[in-house]
Amino acid sequence: MSDRIIMKTGEATVFAAEGQFTDAMPEIVIGDIDGPVGNAFANLMGQTEGHTRMFAIRACNQQVKPATLIVPKVTIKSTAYVNLLGGPVQSAIADAMLDSVIDGVIPKDMANRLCCIAMVWIAPECVTDKNLDRKDLYRCNYEAMRLAVKRAMNDEPTIDQLIENRHKIHHEMYNPETGESIW
Repeated sequence: MSDRIIMKTGEATVFAAEGQFTDAMPEIVIGDIDGPVGNAFANLMGQTEGHTRMFAIRACNQQVKPATLIVPKVTIKSTAYVNLLGGPVQSAIADAMLDSVIDGVIPKDMANRLCCIAMVWIAPECVTDKNLDRKDLYRCNYEAMRLAVKRAMNDEPTIDQLIENRHKIHHEMYNPETGESIW
C-alpha cells in the first residue's frame, strides 16, 4: 500500500468550443477518508438549499472510486441546471476519476481509501442556451477534471514554477496594469 495522502489540491480550466458557455473549472481536494478530506467529505453530505451535492457515478449503481463528491460553485435555481449537473457534468467527473485510476495517476490500491471533493462550475447561460452542446460540456469537464487530478497527485504547479512565473503570468480576469479584465 502507498503512503498516506493527507490532502492534495488541484485545479484546471478547460475552455469551451466557440459559441458555447461550457468552460469547466474544477477545484479539488483528494485525501484519505480518515483524514481532513474525509472529514470534510462527510460534513458535506448534508444538503443546503441551492447547493445540491451528489456522488460522482458512472451510471445507476456504479459509484466511482475514489468516492467523489460533486459540489456546485453556483447556486442551483432550476431543474434544468440540476439536469446538467447530474447528467454530462456528473458523467464527466466520474469518468475522469476512474480513468485517473486506470492510467495510474491515482494508485489502484488507494481507490477505496481516498476520497475527493470536486467543486464544479456550470455557467448559468448553459441552462438557457437552446444550442447548448452537452457533449462539449462533458468534454470540458472531463478534460479539466483529469488535469486537476493529475496536478493534485503530482503537486503541480510546484512552488518553483510559481516563483518563476510570478511576473510572467497574470489572472485572466484581472490585468494588473489597467485593473480590468483581460477577457
